Amino acid sequence: MGMIDAIAQEFGYEAGLTRKMLDRVPEDKLGWKPHEKSMSLGRLAGHIAEIPGYMVVTLSTDELVIDPKSYKPEVATSRSGLLAGFDRRVAEAKSVMEGQTNDHLMLPWRLKMGDRVVFELPRVAVIRSMVLNHTVHHRGQLSVYLRLQGVPVPAIYGPSADEAGM
Repeated sequence: MGMIDAIAQEFGYEAGLTRKMLDRVPEDKLGWKPHEKSMSLGRLAGHIAEIPGYMVVTLSTDELVIDPKSYKPEVATSRSGLLAGFDRRVAEAKSVMEGQTNDHLMLPWRLKMGDRVVFELPRVAVIRSMVLNHTVHHRGQLSVYLRLQGVPVPAIYGPSADEAGM
């Protein structure tokens, strides 16, 4: 078994959990923010739906250069659009993972903001941090947003208070 096989299993499992959370996003609250410095619910959900695309970029390019002047973050405008975009990116990510070698996963990959290198790490480390851990981090934020809006939070790594009847 190569490293990509374990990564693909974890990615698929986490994608299923993430989809459950995204499926609860209330369309009538997409502009809501818990704090003035926070992302809106629509922006946070859109960002979570974008993250599987980072798997494709990480495995098929040597770097991602973000132009801060032209970058347009994804903002969810509907639950159906949000889920469709997420599902498409997950499918693309699963496809690009097929046949990846351990040697390729150890090659360096860079994230740049304009000309500035934000980080350079082996691809496998980028997948762990920028794809998997990043998803879990923002999914946790989304669970708080949902709770504050009175939306039942789905079980993720065990029962939630909503689904356990607590």
